[in-house]
Amino acid sequence: MATSAPPVIGDLFICDVLEASPKDDLGTMEHPIFSLSTKPDRRILRYEHNGATVEVVPSVKGRATIHDKDILIYCISQLMAALNAGREVSRTLQLKAHDLLQATRRDTGGDSYLRLREAFERLAGTRITTNITTGGLEATSGFGLIESWEILRKTRGGRMISVMVTLSEWLFRSVLARSVLTLSRDYFTLRKPLERRVYELARKHCGRQPEWRVSVSVLHKKAGSSAPVRVFRAAIRKMIEEAQLPDYLMTEEPGDVIRFARIGMIEEEPAADLAPPRLDPDVLDAARALAPGADVYALEAEWRSWWLQTGRPRLSAPDRAFLGWVKARRQG
Repeated sequence: MATSAPPVIGDLFICDVLEASPKDDLGTMEHPIFSLSTKPDRRILRYEHNGATVEVVPSVKGRATIHDKDILIYCISQLMAALNAGREVSRTLQLKAHDLLQATRRDTGGDSYLRLREAFERLAGTRITTNITTGGLEATSGFGLIESWEILRKTRGGRMISVMVTLSEWLFRSVLARSVLTLSRDYFTLRKPLERRVYELARKHCGRQPEWRVSVSVLHKKAGSSAPVRVFRAAIRKMIEEAQLPDYLMTEEPGDVIRFARIGMIEEEPAADLAPPRLDPDVLDAARALAPGADVYALEAEWRSWWLQTGRPRLSAPDRAFLGWVKARRQG
């Protein structure tokens, strides 16, 4: 069986892929890292998962917002398009601000460039702290959503033309592991923060399944909404009435349950024989139970690297194969 070499990592990646499919990483889709507020959100968020703790600490300018995430989605989309084409990639990217604004369906007027700069500042200032258990030792690490950014050129009017961005190792590792999902291009037309958050939750939890049911209380927690549950419920009912969510139809069911039903076709990654096996997003919860305190995204990346090195064997049940590998690794 033919083997495939791991991705080639370079020093700089130039964002030049036109019409790249929007991609979102599973890590930030799972946790409510981004603020849904339209005002500076300086709350410190802390939550636990099977012994692993995650803390999100904003800067004095506030936590990165769900709209700031457009920058990360654009970077991930560019990197994934390059990986699929067999190109060299890097966690340091050079991009044109105008291209980013157009790809994320934003206005390209002067104010948009100022808002883009503010978004870079919030992304760099928002810190993630998590404890990871390896080899019987607990290590606590912290990192920003992006490591750094720099405006390379300006016009006389002050517009940024080109920007250098260095992604965090954590986010770049998710890209190399292909721990991403394709979003609808209409995602960027959603202007309300809650709509965006609910869409990405539906996208993650539905996966390839036709539907997903979740209680309002659980949806409220997963969304990271700071509104009371009753206010959140009213907002969800308004979303159901307006029916603006791409790819999914929302309905309310007895027992305070919301049902998401997939409608139409959702763009997928390349065929299974050309890309690493796709895991169901929920399999990571099972991995956490097998390896308490471990960074499951690091485990997934390591497993995918092992899969490549062993000749890319065809897997009829990738989820079971991954969990079996995790179990054997912990026992070894």
